[in-house]
Amino acid sequence: MNNCRLNSTCRSSVGPRGGRVVFIMRAFSANLFALLFLCALASVFYVWSALENRLERHKRGFPVPGGGSSHHGLPVDLSAKTFRALLAVPAAQRPHLGGRLEAPNLTDQTASAGNPDYHVNGDNNRSALREGPVKLGSPVEDGIFWSERLEGLLPAGFTEEYARAWRERARTHRIVKLEPGCGRISNQLATFADGTKACVRYGINADQVQGETLTYYLASLLGITNLPPLILSQLNGEGEQWAAVRTRIGGLQWSDRAVVSLTEWISNLTGVVTPAPLRQESRGLHPVLPELWSKTTAELLELMQWTDLIMFDYLTANFDRLVSNLFSLQWDSRVMERDTNNLLKTPRGDLVFIDNEAGLVHGFRVLNMWEKYHNTVLGSVCVFRKRTVQRVAELHRRRDARTRLLELYRDSEPLSLELGFLSDEHAGILQDRIDRLHRHILHCKGKYGQL
Repeated sequence: MNNCRLNSTCRSSVGPRGGRVVFIMRAFSANLFALLFLCALASVFYVWSALENRLERHKRGFPVPGGGSSHHGLPVDLSAKTFRALLAVPAAQRPHLGGRLEAPNLTDQTASAGNPDYHVNGDNNRSALREGPVKLGSPVEDGIFWSERLEGLLPAGFTEEYARAWRERARTHRIVKLEPGCGRISNQLATFADGTKACVRYGINADQVQGETLTYYLASLLGITNLPPLILSQLNGEGEQWAAVRTRIGGLQWSDRAVVSLTEWISNLTGVVTPAPLRQESRGLHPVLPELWSKTTAELLELMQWTDLIMFDYLTANFDRLVSNLFSLQWDSRVMERDTNNLLKTPRGDLVFIDNEAGLVHGFRVLNMWEKYHNTVLGSVCVFRKRTVQRVAELHRRRDARTRLLELYRDSEPLSLELGFLSDEHAGILQDRIDRLHRHILHCKGKYGQL
């Protein structure tokens, strides 16, 4: 045996070949260390995500899978950095965030009891029809569209009339209490003087409040009514809306006169699991899927809302819903069997798209990181609501998405100038995504339109 392997004094006698071997061994060791480090990160993320999920469910009163109702020993604040949230933030901002990166938001938001305008077409006859199997022809018409009959049964959601009335009340009512309850620690649950509630989103930066707000108004342009109504408000601005909670605002270290968003708090919501046709092992949701004919009307109506959600999240580049689940499959093969981020459901079966801060502004900024997942999710769907497709086609044909969104935003929101609008670059990205979505719909029509 060559004793030089064990003797440091013999190193000078190692020839060029031996030097290459040493170099290769060192490179192998470095690569192995890097691989182990990445595995450790993935393990920490997996465990931390489970803890966050259990804590949020405990706060909302949701049942925790595999656990009881008490959680003795869990710390009060588990909102430190998570791997998913860290990936979402531009690298230049990461060192300044401390422990306030975003945890999954399971905000529990629905129309308050006694509001007659909510679900204006949710009468008893329609509700009964939703529960039975499909009886009146195919669930799909004209190749790629949900049937007109199904569209007629779709819940009205948060109608424009309902949203306008809520916004008018929310702008005038005094806020008497702020408390945790809307996801990450910098958000708060506000109670108005009349007892109604709203989620106040302060945002890690103004971009997130802007993204949440513009996403809401883009949904209005598309005729998607699954987002709770929203207003902007300025802290310590004119009037007395925030006067009763100024001490609390100071304790939260919110910037004076910052613009925040308020969305209606909805109670009695439950989590939503990704439907089987949209999971990674499925062939996707397309018109010739045999399972469509065996589903109940209620199941088809939920799928219809999912197709709206996928088109909507593609346009806004929102990575914090189904796309983040797809990304997490790398270390969690069962992630799509659990509740989807930032998506909840009413007892009637209406999907509620909450916490859209990752859309548009922030989503566009980190688009390169997530685009392949956005394309995969969009490619899994070839059935659409005809009314949504018509809106997309109009925005594609007229190429005026920026102008129309800006006009609606400024006409509806008094603080629009204070918060600002999309940059020219991001407005161009939005129009480009509308065009790409339109091309995908045409591709589906070419493939299935003759059926």
